[in-house]
Amino acid sequence: MFDTLHDRLAATFRDLRGKGRLSDADIDATAREIRVALLEADVALPVVKAFIAAVKERARGAEVSQALNPAQQVVKIVNDELVRILGGETRRLRFAKNPPTVVMLAGLQGAGKTTLAGKLALWLREQGHQPLLVAADLQRPNAVNQLQVVGERAGVSVYAPEPGNGVGDPVAVARGSLEHARAKQYDVVVVDTAGRLGIDADLMQQAADIRDAVQPDEVLFVLDAMIGQDAVVTAQAFLDGVGFDGVVLTKLDGDARGGAALSVAQLTGRSVMFASNGEKLQDFDVFHPERMASRILGMGDVLTLIEQAEKTFDAEQSAKMAGKLQSGEDFTLDDFLAQMQAVRKMGSFGKILGMLPGMGQFREQIDNLDERELDRVTAIIQSMTPAERAAPKILNGSRRARIARGSGTKVSDVNGLVDRFAEAQKMMRSLAGGGGMPGMPGMPGMPGMGGGGKKSRGRAMAAAPKQKGKGGRKGGARSGNPAKRALELQQAAERSAERRAGALEVPADLELPPELKGMLPPSQR
Repeated sequence: MFDTLHDRLAATFRDLRGKGRLSDADIDATAREIRVALLEADVALPVVKAFIAAVKERARGAEVSQALNPAQQVVKIVNDELVRILGGETRRLRFAKNPPTVVMLAGLQGAGKTTLAGKLALWLREQGHQPLLVAADLQRPNAVNQLQVVGERAGVSVYAPEPGNGVGDPVAVARGSLEHARAKQYDVVVVDTAGRLGIDADLMQQAADIRDAVQPDEVLFVLDAMIGQDAVVTAQAFLDGVGFDGVVLTKLDGDARGGAALSVAQLTGRSVMFASNGEKLQDFDVFHPERMASRILGMGDVLTLIEQAEKTFDAEQSAKMAGKLQSGEDFTLDDFLAQMQAVRKMGSFGKILGMLPGMGQFREQIDNLDERELDRVTAIIQSMTPAERAAPKILNGSRRARIARGSGTKVSDVNGLVDRFAEAQKMMRSLAGGGGMPGMPGMPGMPGMGGGGKKSRGRAMAAAPKQKGKGGRKGGARSGNPAKRALELQQAAERSAERRAGALEVPADLELPPELKGMLPPSQR
């Protein structure tokens, strides 16, 4: 959704690189480019004006003028201001002291309230709660039936005493749901209300009546992130007519410009609490302003990626794999398949890669990733015998032809998989034996490093790349002169600090890993 905004901001910051000092003209030109980028993203004009004013004021201050790298300070300022207009801190759901906690959903028809009710209920169930969905949308055809289907998929109960389709009193249903929840000991009640195609008096009155009947602890306004500038008008109308405590953004996986997400929190004073970014019930999570700002600026969202991995990967299986690698056992095709299937549970590869820093420049390649390649890889591996999976070196020509026939693929596909697996196997061996990531020997506290004894140091030195240092010395040897050695250590520390400061700049020659290259069309590999 924020691709256009990301591209414009990235181009703007690229122009600032290499400048030792920023003049007022540089700051004005940068602010002008950022203003155009925000307006093109459909951000509301009052928000754009306040944003640009804050950026220009801070950019002319001491934090930029006295910085060693002014361009990166400007990026930091833009990041801070993005976090501010997105709501600042993460807003958590408030729970009642005496259950049940009542959450009421309000919004226009088509915003995705019913599906979102199921997503929220599933999220609550995963947090250890016992939610109850309430079918108070009795106007839209089949709304009650849809909520029942969604509730069944989410594994939560649905309170639906009326058939809907214009039959029944939604206020009475909402009121009766509280008694039902207390009797059955549900601790959270999620009330799905009716919407309209547009704002009208009947919609506001019904929502206000349900609110007065159940006295909700949280009223969440469900907003379609794809409606652009109308988002602010709609949100303000609901705020005045019904009132709400937080915003839930739906359809963040769409191709709209995303201005709603950047405008609604600032103009309504209500934080975005949750975000829905897919069709599956699991495509739902707490909205973190700092993480969203990081995504917009192309710095990725590693924390969300880690959280999803923790929810998806089996801890026992991960521990077993770690023990296997530390004991020196080889990484097999069965392990390769298990890891690949676990990653697939996290979502599409495009979504996962989008959370990694610097992947914005590979968007075209990521968009062209063929997810069906995973099915072909699975078919190839499952067409092998246990012995072949454990030792791919025994795969001769006839075996590869048999595997290709059994999996419905070509021999070249089998060859490609074996080659990619060999590279993955080398990497896993390096992780297990070298004490860290390939090319990064000597990482403390990593498997295989032990207590820093001679054997560990020997492996690290063997894995270290031969480099030519200052004074023509090879292998990074240091001077025996204490003063000269201290100077070398200081210079190395300064270079390390520069690399950390330049973390936002992704090398132009960065390439996708071979495992992902294999999923691209041949013309783009």
